Amino acid sequence: MSLTPLNGDAGFRCYFRVNCQPTLLAVSAPPTHENNRAFVDIALLLRGQGVHTPAIFAVDYQHGYLLLEDFGDQLLLPLLNAQTVDALYLKAESALLAIQRAGVGAHAIPPYDSRRLLEEMQLFPEWFVSRLLGVELGEGERQLLEQGFELLLDSALSQPTVLVHRDFHSRNLMLLENGDIGVIDFQDAVTGPLTYDLVSLLRDCYIRWPADVVSRRALNYFRRAVAADIATPVSDKQFLRWFDLMGLQRHIKVLGIFARLYLRDGKAGYLHDLPLVIRYTLEQLDSYPELDNLKRWFERRVLPAVVEQPWYQPWQQAGDSLREPL
Repeated sequence: MSLTPLNGDAGFRCYFRVNCQPTLLAVSAPPTHENNRAFVDIALLLRGQGVHTPAIFAVDYQHGYLLLEDFGDQLLLPLLNAQTVDALYLKAESALLAIQRAGVGAHAIPPYDSRRLLEEMQLFPEWFVSRLLGVELGEGERQLLEQGFELLLDSALSQPTVLVHRDFHSRNLMLLENGDIGVIDFQDAVTGPLTYDLVSLLRDCYIRWPADVVSRRALNYFRRAVAADIATPVSDKQFLRWFDLMGLQRHIKVLGIFARLYLRDGKAGYLHDLPLVIRYTLEQLDSYPELDNLKRWFERRVLPAVVEQPWYQPWQQAGDSLREPL
């Protein structure tokens, strides 16, 4: 029996394929860095709701070892194009509905509260603006950011609360041999805003779709959520506002996370994804007049420093070449 190392993720987990029949995945997940009990608990919770998470065959909590079902290598991302997007996203959205139907009950799943949401957004000025771009912020600029962050917090906390995967996108979804969607990397799940996972999927940091496709799919999903008693009806305008501002919160956070992955963890590959995240950020800032001051600040202080970076590409076209237009 042998172990073949596999590419990992943005965390500290290492994966090895065991050449038994059927193959299995051996995982080294250091307990000082990874919450393995949360992984197991949430995997069981989601499997009970019909979500295809990896079956768990053995766990050593003390040393951080797990033996899991092997989902194979077929991530959703390379399969996505103009011809496949509707069918594959329909499957992914059905998996998301099942996740959001999962009652947390006695499970100790933390809330996606204002403290956690704000801490995430603070990664942007610290890691992206100051450390990566070298832009030093004045007190007035920090106050401007705080005002924008408060608006995003208010929108997030006004939404219906559901179980949130927290990283629900095309690199954490797999197409299994039986045609089901396999869901991975869910150990950081929280209870929080209805639109968080949906915007992670439809405004994916690794692939971009036209705005009309995104809004159509978002509204169709909302109607399915209402029909499933996950959400109560609101106007399309209100739902899309929740969706847009939730996406802005996520992309502000991701700019900080990708910068940190490079500067702290030496993972330079994420730098090439920054232009698309910048594009999403500016598009949503442009959509809401109450964020005009933040948009103008971003254009005046952030974009000139971005242009000087070795990873820079024009953000206005970022993501356009990934897939054929629909």
